[in-house]
Amino acid sequence: MSCSGCSRREFLKDAVGCSLATVLPLSAFTFLTPEQARAAVTNTKVRWAFLVDTMACVGCGMCVKACKNENEIPYDAPVTRTWVERYVVTKDGAVHADSPMGARDGFTSAVIHEGDEAHQEEVDPDDIAKAFFVPKLCNQCDNPACVQVCPVGATYQTDDGVVLVDREWCIGCGYCVMACPYGVRFFHPVTKTADKCNFCYHRITKGLQPACVQSCAFGARRLANLRDPEDPVTKTILTERVAVLKDEYGTKPHVFYLGLDESVR
Repeated sequence: MSCSGCSRREFLKDAVGCSLATVLPLSAFTFLTPEQARAAVTNTKVRWAFLVDTMACVGCGMCVKACKNENEIPYDAPVTRTWVERYVVTKDGAVHADSPMGARDGFTSAVIHEGDEAHQEEVDPDDIAKAFFVPKLCNQCDNPACVQVCPVGATYQTDDGVVLVDREWCIGCGYCVMACPYGVRFFHPVTKTADKCNFCYHRITKGLQPACVQSCAFGARRLANLRDPEDPVTKTILTERVAVLKDEYGTKPHVFYLGLDESVR
């Protein structure tokens, strides 16, 4: 790329900012009926999906570390392809949520950083009604908004449902970052191109597990092939009460959640 092209990429990157992916998105979730879950199985020979068990996640951050190392995301950069949010709900119904450095180092302090380092709060343990952790990552939507808005085709969807980014084509316009309702996209601090979780596509297409799944000692993250009726994770998705985030956007997300609390946003 010419120097003028590099300058344009830098200008556009600065215009949209790099912080969108670090903001905790606000929205509710939707429980799926078995019929709705089965509807996600059609159309492709392989359809990759994720199942996240919020009741099993302990917020240790090992998944985030593994993801950064596997996918060459600078360890100390405030961006990551997957992250874990901590939720603390007090008896008065107030919801406090944070994810310092994406929970890379786990949650070692009772201090909650909501939004930024300047806004800190430590909730009195006696006031806590419930607390839990929620892993998040790209939802590999069937109707991905990011693909629709990319003006050069750098963001595209594979036949097995995974949305990828071609760094050679990405011009850094930031449209996909702004279009994603889940806040999962960011600009890679080295390549200066759009980045996000891709389910470790280079691994799963070789029969391996994603790095975050392999590193989770508690089984909170699991990969599914929805086209395989014998897949044990698929069976869980089709028979248990699973939920998806932000169903109202019509993107048809393929990250399914077990035990998702109504206060998750």
